[in-house]
Amino acid sequence: MAGGALKYRHLGRKSSHRQALLRNLVTSLFEHESISTTWPKAKEAQRMAEKLITLGKRNTEAAKNKAQAAFYKPVELMPKLFNELRERYLNRPGGYTRVLRIEPLKEDQAPSAILELVDGPRDMRFAMTAKTLVRERATEDGVRDLTTKNILKVTRFRPGGEEELEKTVRALESRERDEERREQGLIKRKVYPVKDEKTGKYIRMNK
Repeated sequence: MAGGALKYRHLGRKSSHRQALLRNLVTSLFEHESISTTWPKAKEAQRMAEKLITLGKRNTEAAKNKAQAAFYKPVELMPKLFNELRERYLNRPGGYTRVLRIEPLKEDQAPSAILELVDGPRDMRFAMTAKTLVRERATEDGVRDLTTKNILKVTRFRPGGEEELEKTVRALESRERDEERREQGLIKRKVYPVKDEKTGKYIRMNK
């Protein structure tokens, strides 16, 4: 309809091909919890993923039948959706996924993005907030208000979020201290023998 709002992106494909593409993207997302694709594909796959998690929270037979039809690997992903992810998002009212813009991945410079499940092991914003917190705690000005707001965002609905964030921060701080000590020569780098495929001889590699 002329002048009407765009209900969804066609992605340059027929309806059946578009649906197959989205099913493939969503299957990969639930399997790996983070995928890289083009911005339009990420936004459309996000809509499907959000609906699937809502079905997982309902946990009814009708919901399970609908979810099963969406996955290419239902045997592997149905238990994850209706157990692990259902528990993870039980108290979250929405916003189970996140789309982050990144540099173009292909030579055609098409807008690219990362689509991820929030509050999971590959939550990029959680990791970035932890790194920012380490950096700002080491300054005289301390933690900025913006960082404090981001801390609330990434921990509010994450089970044990504040404790996990502090654990991640301590691990990063410890890693930075070790790097500083290595640079000062206080810690010796470990040396491992590695076989050179061309010569067949062993060479020394620092870790």
